[in-house]
Amino acid sequence: MYRSKDLVYRIKYRARQQKILIKDMLKECELSINTINQITDKKGVSSFSLAKIADCLDCSVDYLLGRTDNPDVNK
Repeated sequence: MYRSKDLVYRIKYRARQQKILIKDMLKECELSINTINQITDKKGVSSFSLAKIADCLDCSVDYLLGRTDNPDVNK
């Protein structure tokens, strides 16, 4: 089962690895600054938004969801 706080953790961790600020990533993805809070509040995130985030962070959606520990799988 997917947990929202795990998804948020992986997004923040990957952004830190890539030296990308969350606010800059969200702006580049044309997403609201509240997107991370909405994920945490269990409102979720659309598949399109999650794909944009994965592309920006140069990793797979599977990695962000915790389905793999390899960010390059299914990229």
